[in-house]
Amino acid sequence: MPPTDAKQSKQPKSLTYAQSGVDIAAGDKVVDLIKSTLRRTHGPRVISQHGGFAGLFRLDYDERLFKRNYKEPVLVACTDGVGTKVKLAAELKAYKTIGIDCVAMNVNDLIVQGAEPLFFLDYLGLNKTDPELTAELIKGIARGCEMSDCALLGGECAEMPDIYQAGDFDMAGFCVGVVELSRAVDPMRVQKGDVIIGLTSDGIHSNGYTLVREIIDHAQLDLTSKPKQLAKQGSKLTLGQAIIQPTRIYVRPIMRLLNRYRVKRVISGMAHITGGGLPGNVNRILSSNIDAKIDASTWTVPPLFDLLQAAGNVDRDEMYRVFNMGIGYVLVVRPAFAQSVTNQLKRYGEQPIVIGEIVAGSGQVQIDS
Repeated sequence: MPPTDAKQSKQPKSLTYAQSGVDIAAGDKVVDLIKSTLRRTHGPRVISQHGGFAGLFRLDYDERLFKRNYKEPVLVACTDGVGTKVKLAAELKAYKTIGIDCVAMNVNDLIVQGAEPLFFLDYLGLNKTDPELTAELIKGIARGCEMSDCALLGGECAEMPDIYQAGDFDMAGFCVGVVELSRAVDPMRVQKGDVIIGLTSDGIHSNGYTLVREIIDHAQLDLTSKPKQLAKQGSKLTLGQAIIQPTRIYVRPIMRLLNRYRVKRVISGMAHITGGGLPGNVNRILSSNIDAKIDASTWTVPPLFDLLQAAGNVDRDEMYRVFNMGIGYVLVVRPAFAQSVTNQLKRYGEQPIVIGEIVAGSGQVQIDS
């Protein structure tokens, strides 16, 4: 063999990023697929910048052009993910709505402070970038932003085959909002005699899915079945579809309610019912000398929770510690305004239920059946 050929045979193999598992071209295609989706969430406060490394958003502006200015604006920020609900979403190939969950987990926390959501950034961790599937995930996030009147400024798609198994993905988000300092909700205003109003959930929302998946495996539940417990309530969903229902977004009714009472401070406190259920979230707005006394008989627990409780032989107290049990958001209001607030929320499309009251105590949540 000629010396030149011998030299060539000893040269190291030329490696590429794609061969190691990351496809830059696929990532570029995702960007092209989602451009119009992102633009649909942009209002006049978003400053467009083609190819920018970060999103630009105007906090304050000219009243001659826009509806309102903030005198003492306070930025409010939060971050959250969807947890192990993404595992079920991947198994059921339910990619269209899991992004709504991601947005909801953030904006529902944000409005507890009385803040208006301004913009959102997402993070997707992927085994492999499938442009069409990734774009579908991001469209769900954009849909959640539209439902929250919140701009989707950008995000990150990280292709990491060493971290995520084939078919797996992770999703998280970061949201920034603003509230007028004088109108920020201060939970320390909650006092004895206040009325507790609950807003119904759309199902499990985005907490407790590690237990849900354990129940599914333990009881060998068929996610394609249509259980009679659900059918009795008029549901035509399969068990899998019912379990994967997206988290309800409460932004519009709560923002409208807060704008309705601009002078009077009728809302003492609010709580988004996530991990920890009613006991682990309502207690966060209680001082050490009061309790929240909640009457669980005031609302009907959705049959999906009863089905899961029976299938997993889960204790009642554990169910209330893990799941929202049908109440996804709570407001504590002054008693003189309870009926007015309830009426307003009904007009905004919610199903408010007076579920209890604030009593003397030690900072605990009492749930009576």
